[in-house]
Amino acid sequence: MPKTRSAPDIWILIPLLAILGIGVVMVYSASSVLAFHNFGDSFYFLKRQLFFAGLGLVAMYFTMNTDYWVWKKVAKVGLIVCFGLLILVLIPGVGVVRGGARSWLGISSFGIQPSEFMKLGMVIFLSKLLSEEQSKITQFTKGLLPPLGIMGLAFGLIMLQPDLGTGAVMVGASILIIYVAGARMLHLGSLALVGIAGFVGLILAAPYRLKRITAFLDPWSDPLGAGYQAIQSLYAVGPGGLVGLGLGMSRQKYSYLPEPQTDFIFSIIAEELGFIGGITVLALFLVLVWRGMRTAITAPDTFGSLLAVGIVGMIAIQVVINIGVVIGMFPVTGITLPLISYGGSSLTLMLTCLGILLNISRYSR
Repeated sequence: MPKTRSAPDIWILIPLLAILGIGVVMVYSASSVLAFHNFGDSFYFLKRQLFFAGLGLVAMYFTMNTDYWVWKKVAKVGLIVCFGLLILVLIPGVGVVRGGARSWLGISSFGIQPSEFMKLGMVIFLSKLLSEEQSKITQFTKGLLPPLGIMGLAFGLIMLQPDLGTGAVMVGASILIIYVAGARMLHLGSLALVGIAGFVGLILAAPYRLKRITAFLDPWSDPLGAGYQAIQSLYAVGPGGLVGLGLGMSRQKYSYLPEPQTDFIFSIIAEELGFIGGITVLALFLVLVWRGMRTAITAPDTFGSLLAVGIVGMIAIQVVINIGVVIGMFPVTGITLPLISYGGSSLTLMLTCLGILLNISRYSR
């Protein structure tokens, strides 16, 4: 185990805090009208976001100062707990339905998403498994199938909610870890074809997903239904121009764009802060991903390297999907923008993950 610990990578910490600050400001800007209309308090979402940001920063401070190999010791127990929560949330009367998905555990407006915990639990477990059995990863039956089977089981439970977006992020980060661990491209390529076929099957099995695909190809075929969010998002992005309409001056947040403080908050950023604001956010994420990958490359052991890859993969995949949806490159999915979108579980867990990444950076060579 590595012994010498230095200061965390400042170039991970600076963009992280900058993105979080932008998120707090934009959550208020995007949600103030909706919050006043629904709750009589324009600061309703802001106060909750500040609470979860504070909670997340405390968790990040803890994980940043907890030696990362501790997570290797609790990886199995953590994964079992995550599976238990995924099963628990599916029980009628226990799991809470929000947005058409039984994805929440909690009371009233406070709750947690077990699928968010599973993303981190899966990344930690696969990093442990593949760091200990890396020599087997080139063997399809003994090396590749066990991690894929565990990942597939988790994905299946998440899809029973259903939550395709979170499941896709977990699968993407897991495949990235498996690839970096040394899996053969022939095996992964063959499985990718099977995965594509399965993905098509999932779309065809649920009419609402098929509607999202057709709306993605031609939003105007159903402008008041499946294509509504995509069209309203583009109506926000387009008028933003170079410098935007000004902070707080969004027109789409006036009940045109549904839930502007969550999945489509980047639309409001583009509308109010323009191309410059959007590019600034993307540049901050790019620095964060770059330094995260540098941490993975310079980590002192295989577990730390794979764990850093998984955490960075979660962030990068989520950013690509979210912004891709906002600008019309991907069909609409329920994916938040990391550190920026309103949300308790997602924000707290992301800061916890970044704390682990910062701790790994303290041991980088």
